[in-house]
Amino acid sequence: MKIAVVGGTGAEGSGLARRWFLAGLDVIIGSRDEKRGQAAAEKIAATVPGKGTISGAENQEAVQQADVVVLTVPFESQVGMLKQIKASLKPGTVLIDNTVPLAAAVGGRLTRTLLVWQGSAAQQTAELVPEGVAVAAAFQNVSHELLAHEGPIDCDVIVCSDDDRARSVAFELVHAIPGLRAVDGGKLENARIVEQITALLITINVRRKGHGAGIRITGI
Repeated sequence: MKIAVVGGTGAEGSGLARRWFLAGLDVIIGSRDEKRGQAAAEKIAATVPGKGTISGAENQEAVQQADVVVLTVPFESQVGMLKQIKASLKPGTVLIDNTVPLAAAVGGRLTRTLLVWQGSAAQQTAELVPEGVAVAAAFQNVSHELLAHEGPIDCDVIVCSDDDRARSVAFELVHAIPGLRAVDGGKLENARIVEQITALLITINVRRKGHGAGIRITGI
């Protein structure tokens, strides 16, 4: 399984790429600039003893090479990026959407979310990708600060999807990162709730002057 992390030079994308490289997976860091993606990959390879492979490429090229695409761009870049990579998405590809529609995208607060016509950012992605591409929503509530550090991450990841294979792939990627536990959140429409939790976690971080707030689902 080869994973393309689109927007992989950002904090969240590079954190996920680093963790999957450590876990022995094959990762391509996608970027608008090929050299920037390659530089990010080289930096990770030079600083952690990964068991997999890691490389950098322009976003469209990264997507063409991948079996799984993980979208880790800000909400304001989501639609434009999906249009850019649409022709490179092959039937059978699984796309995992990490996008959160924070109001900061339009100059508002990080602690608020925007209403998305489709219901959620993940549903917007599902509407824009070609037929045959399966979409799951995951990783919205995992702090990039924790991804960048060593050791297990004390957090659950709620996975929402209308496709069983996409859900299974997302579970596999969650469990590749020590400490994370995947929780089945049902249909993709429930991603709107998960996305809103991110704004709540940001509020908690601000009030506690921290960076690592996450969620755990009990009783399961």
